[in-house]
Amino acid sequence: MTADDLNDYFGFDPEREPDLRKFDGLIREAARSLQRHFHAGTPAGSAGMRMKMIGYGRFRYSIKCGKSTDWPVIGVALQRSYISVYVSVAVDGHPIVDRYRGKLGETRSGRNNFSFVRFDELEAEMVAKLVAETASMFNADPENPVRYREGS
Repeated sequence: MTADDLNDYFGFDPEREPDLRKFDGLIREAARSLQRHFHAGTPAGSAGMRMKMIGYGRFRYSIKCGKSTDWPVIGVALQRSYISVYVSVAVDGHPIVDRYRGKLGETRSGRNNFSFVRFDELEAEMVAKLVAETASMFNADPENPVRYREGS
């Protein structure tokens, strides 16, 4: 991908730009406290993924070997056939996405992510609830969202 900023990223795939913009609007409405930014990916050998994405909020992500990098609380990435959403908040040791799995209208889901093809296929109310809960949990513990525990 040749995008180097938010405008380039939104315009990279004109066919999917409307879906990307609708999803962006949902996130910006449901999680106003998470500042949107362009995430250029991390260099090879660094913590995190090398892919470019739209990020919402930032925190310092660390891996076991001690390397760390700035990482989005929520990241939205264009993939070949779908749009993927990465959520970096866990509840009681489990990705927050687990609470919503199968309720989002997603095409597929993984450990801390879900993907969709068209925005209109999503259950927007449930996605907004996930995004709002993620922002709330991050705001409660911005130094360590991945290891967030309820009641702490």
